[in-house]
Amino acid sequence: PTIRDLVATLRRFDGVQAVAVLGRDGLLIDNEADAGLDGETIAAHVPGILQSCDELGHAAAIGGLQTAVLEHHESTVVLAAMSSDVVLLVMVRPDANLGALLFDIRRHRAGLASLV
Repeated sequence: PTIRDLVATLRRFDGVQAVAVLGRDGLLIDNEADAGLDGETIAAHVPGILQSCDELGHAAAIGGLQTAVLEHHESTVVLAAMSSDVVLLVMVRPDANLGALLFDIRRHRAGLASLV
């Protein structure tokens, strides 16, 4: 499987609005999103979030970020570190089965990381 396969597979998950694989610098590697969602603009905001989460983890002596769930009014954003350089971003509607998505990301993290 390729990164494009990963993006396409996650995109088919019920309720997913966008999937992006990006570098920690915010540059897109691959993405698919609903019309009206600009992957590049969304990805550009991720580095600051990751840095803050990593700093929090280090200050609390619990390590770097693995997964963050950011709940907004109209969508939930999941950020998952796939490697030290690559992050997976998934946006889902509020009615999506977030638990199943998080379970799959956690269960397949090693396999997903091997793609990047």
